[in-house]
Amino acid sequence: MDRSRTIKTFSVLGDSMKKWGIKAEKAAFNPFVAGEFYERMQTAILGAKAHNGWFSEESIRESLLSIGESLSEENLSAWLEKYPIVKRPKSVGLILAGNIPLVGFHDILATIVSGNKAHIKLSRDDQVLIPLLLEIVVALQPELTEQINIVDRLNDAEAVIATGSDNTARYFEKYFGHLPRVIRKNRTSVAVINGNESPEELKELGKDIFTYFGLGCRNVSHLLLPKGYDLDNIFGAIVDYGEVINHHKYCNNYDYYKAIFLMNQEKIIENGFVLTREIKELFAPVAVLHYHFYESEEEAKSYLKEHEEKIQAIIGKDYIPFGTAQTPALDDYADSVDTMEFLTSL
Repeated sequence: MDRSRTIKTFSVLGDSMKKWGIKAEKAAFNPFVAGEFYERMQTAILGAKAHNGWFSEESIRESLLSIGESLSEENLSAWLEKYPIVKRPKSVGLILAGNIPLVGFHDILATIVSGNKAHIKLSRDDQVLIPLLLEIVVALQPELTEQINIVDRLNDAEAVIATGSDNTARYFEKYFGHLPRVIRKNRTSVAVINGNESPEELKELGKDIFTYFGLGCRNVSHLLLPKGYDLDNIFGAIVDYGEVINHHKYCNNYDYYKAIFLMNQEKIIENGFVLTREIKELFAPVAVLHYHFYESEEEAKSYLKEHEEKIQAIIGKDYIPFGTAQTPALDDYADSVDTMEFLTSL
């Protein structure tokens, strides 16, 4: 594999993905991609939305933009600099998640640029966008056809990267336990508030909570607040995200959990588009935000340490900047497992 050419291929794809993400005009694209694939991508965006009710057009374009911005030649070159191309390519089975649009793209990218062969089992919830993006990749660099294969079963896999729930992880471990593997489980993200945040930072926190309707493992589902903190500071800052309630599936979740909490006589605070409850439980359903108060920095750090195996990202002044949870760098690996190291050491 000519890695420099592959880097160029994905950077061209990334440039188009950025423009699709911001709904740029056809004339702004690389001529090849515009001429062959522009209209098909517009159709695919609508098709993905119809296929999965959680994939709003805004969410799809957000994902295209975020991934596209990461795929610059500079970013790709810096990321891959320390990783060799494998001398003996392996068939790597990729079991992709489908909770947010294109969530499995990084695993595919890493497998291809490592020199291995990607045997891709798509999520039933995300079957429209990825095949078209891979078709573009192959059109730009035809020899990559040998490294890309969308499959229904992983009978020939020599290694596996699988993403799913805690329940499916047990199945994956049983079925693929004899192979080199990376098995990812349920994770979520938290925000640590220290009380000195600006209104602008708290508004950016809204992006970390509501992008993709909160369905991603990098979405904030739990807030750590200093004792005595006024939750109205956050409510006031995130008011612009209130349109999320107009999405029918999100609204159904909101109404369902509001009814459950009221029937159980649980104390909740709501603002018309998100339900909050004071509880130390890490995971929260869609349309629900958990929070608890801490008395000292040491207490907050103890909570984070206790739950580190289930926390994907920590947002806050001393952590990942507000508003950037859903724009990870290429080397910001899921579950903190270096995918490229795994792939290049097979």
